[in-house]
Amino acid sequence: MSETILPSAEVTFRRISSLTVGDVCELSETLSEEQSNMVASNGDSIAEAHFSDRAWFRAIYADDTLVGFIMLHEGADWDDGIDCPGVFLWRFMIARPFQGKGFGKQAIALVVRDLKARGLHELYTSYGQGPGNPEGFYRGLGFERTGEHYDDELEAVLRF
Repeated sequence: MSETILPSAEVTFRRISSLTVGDVCELSETLSEEQSNMVASNGDSIAEAHFSDRAWFRAIYADDTLVGFIMLHEGADWDDGIDCPGVFLWRFMIARPFQGKGFGKQAIALVVRDLKARGLHELYTSYGQGPGNPEGFYRGLGFERTGEHYDDELEAVLRF
């Protein structure tokens, strides 16, 4: 995972297959301990997604290099623990070697583009507080706190 990727690399989403699931799961091991405390492992996320009718998940690539994982949830579903009126960014991570290169920002831009094409205008997420939290990243993209909580996590929304 020491590949050099230019920040100009094209970010895309790809389905996770039996051939790539191991690599996607291993991305979680690249996070710092603080970051790992803020996000579920990709393996746990993929397992949860298979038990939800409302989950959508993909691997994130920069050109042909696997750099992250994204999982969305659409609509409220008490069984999933999500009480959100729209699309919720349930899980999102960029592997540590690829952070700070703009790939996360590009991935969120792809989601926003797709949501706009569907006539939607909001993307929700939540995050924990403390060391390693992604609040600065989300605020930099325009997410604003809603004042709502998911257990110990703060809810935020991006309106577009």
